[in-house]
Amino acid sequence: MTLDCATHKFEVPARAVLSPGDITKWETSEAYQDIMGFLTSMNNAVRGKKLSAPCDVTPVIKNLLEMLDTLSQWIDEIPPIDQPQRFGNKAFRDFYAKLKENGEELVKKMLPEKYHSAVPEVAVYLVESVGNSTRIDYGTGHELAFVMFLTCIFKIGALVQSDSIATVNKVFNRYLELARKLQITYKMEPAGSQGVWSLDDYQFIPFIWGSSQLHMHPKIAPELFSNEKVVEENADEYMFLGCIKFILSVKTGPFAEHSNQLWNISGVQSWGKINQGLFKMYKAEILAKFPVIQHVLFGTILSITPASEIKYQASGSELPGMRRPMGSFPPPGSAPMGDTRFPAPGSAPMGDTRFPAPGAMPMAGGRFPAPGSMPLAEGRFPAPVIQGKFPNKSDIPADIPSLSSKAASEINVNSSGSCNEKLGPNGSSESVPSPMSPTELTNKT
Repeated sequence: MTLDCATHKFEVPARAVLSPGDITKWETSEAYQDIMGFLTSMNNAVRGKKLSAPCDVTPVIKNLLEMLDTLSQWIDEIPPIDQPQRFGNKAFRDFYAKLKENGEELVKKMLPEKYHSAVPEVAVYLVESVGNSTRIDYGTGHELAFVMFLTCIFKIGALVQSDSIATVNKVFNRYLELARKLQITYKMEPAGSQGVWSLDDYQFIPFIWGSSQLHMHPKIAPELFSNEKVVEENADEYMFLGCIKFILSVKTGPFAEHSNQLWNISGVQSWGKINQGLFKMYKAEILAKFPVIQHVLFGTILSITPASEIKYQASGSELPGMRRPMGSFPPPGSAPMGDTRFPAPGSAPMGDTRFPAPGAMPMAGGRFPAPGSMPLAEGRFPAPVIQGKFPNKSDIPADIPSLSSKAASEINVNSSGSCNEKLGPNGSSESVPSPMSPTELTNKT
């Protein structure tokens, strides 16, 4: 619902999710519904449309692009300083201070005059979208702040539905370029990144909208998005591939190692399923995480008050068809595999079974032998051979033709090298019979 700026009373946004218990309040709020509605609407608008697809560039869209260009120029005017720290260049604090001081003026210049009463509330999200000045880091929470900034502009009516394609392909893509410039110039730390188990160190939304752009693409299948040639040829047209190109430019080594989650996603059959799965993952891994949402600010445009209608449910993440390299498992509970989630250590899913206790190995039919038993034909497990003695005849499978070599290998050899003695329980020597032939063994039995 569009707000009437002439009569609406705006206020400066503030934190409202102060403890993990407040996540439920957030997930049932008006703000949650508005943000999910915005993400879904933009996602549908750019389905199958590359970045160069024709779209209307209205005055507000043009002003937004100019505003982002101004911020990019400020980065050039505030270069990084020489410092001993490798990451977190302190010059970013000067950039942030300049934006905080001039943010409202930038937004006022971007919006038509009839929307100026909303500027104090809207401008806060723009300032929050460039990173944290204390930690000098950037993450998905700052990206979310820019999404909220755009959502506010739609809610006050300065942008309308017909601006959707330009909002994603022009404005958000330009913001993405600005964010990368900030990350590289000021060597910003990833905020709350899970390392190799995160989708990306800094971004998430461009993967969602970018996978929608690639929907039903006739040539670029999901399995090809890690191919450097495909990425190089198409990165300027598709946000998803632009993200992959950026990752390849800042990381080295096998793609499956430094971007394991993305490599897993390349095993999903279609872009449509990837898009659906990424939405679920975003809700579970970003919107449901207290470390992210505790920094979100709420006002009157995006309100923490309970929603009158719940259209978008909070749900867990699942991305069917993700592949995973052998022997590579994420931290417990951190990443989906097939249609399941990783449980506690020692019980990770494998097909339709679960791993047994350490040391037990699955055999035919999902049966597990007792520790120390060795499998034989047809999944049978004899009693273990102990101290050179043989099992009972009933325990010897009929399909074993000879046990003479087996018997010889089980006789203990003492320190003198003799094979006809072994130490008794009290340390004395006791005789050990010479190994018998299979015939003698059968006759004795």
